[in-house]
Amino acid sequence: MDLKPALHEYLRSTRALMLTKLEGLSEYDMRRPLVPSGTNLLGLVKHLTGVEYVYLGTSVGRPPERQLPWEEDGSVWEGADMWALPSESSEYLTGLYRQACAHSDESLATLDLDTPAEVPHWSESKRRTTFGVLLVRVVDETAHHAGHADIVRELIDGTGGADADMLDAAGWSEYYAKIHEAAETFRTD
Repeated sequence: MDLKPALHEYLRSTRALMLTKLEGLSEYDMRRPLVPSGTNLLGLVKHLTGVEYVYLGTSVGRPPERQLPWEEDGSVWEGADMWALPSESSEYLTGLYRQACAHSDESLATLDLDTPAEVPHWSESKRRTTFGVLLVRVVDETAHHAGHADIVRELIDGTGGADADMLDAAGWSEYYAKIHEAAETFRTD
């Protein structure tokens, strides 16, 4: 098995999963934080846009034509890549994400895994790496955030992850009750 096409396929499918988590939702539901960390669906897409551009573009000498606004003004270092401003529509941010993915796909089409890379925001001692290492990082980070998206979407409207159709509503309710009952045996209050 050739590693690069396999990693690329995992990345493509996880990117697609991220975008499906936005389908059918209002602008409000895409943006609203549902956990104390502020995690929200559109913010995850916005964050992954920068991940794609930096690690699979800029770090291998292929920066985007235009710097992302939150990188240009430095607000990325204050978490501005994790939530959408009112002026940033979902169409705008998902469009940027698709552009970043296409840009990364061009890198994947033209670069070998052992191509030298340099991550500008990493410490000098760790900055130099390879395209392959960065590809693994992007696959991992995209999958990591897709897991967050599964949970946030379920909190919004009950739409579960990839195995959601494994049971019907009654089956999931029974399954939940079984897990809850097992956990209750350890309640101390």
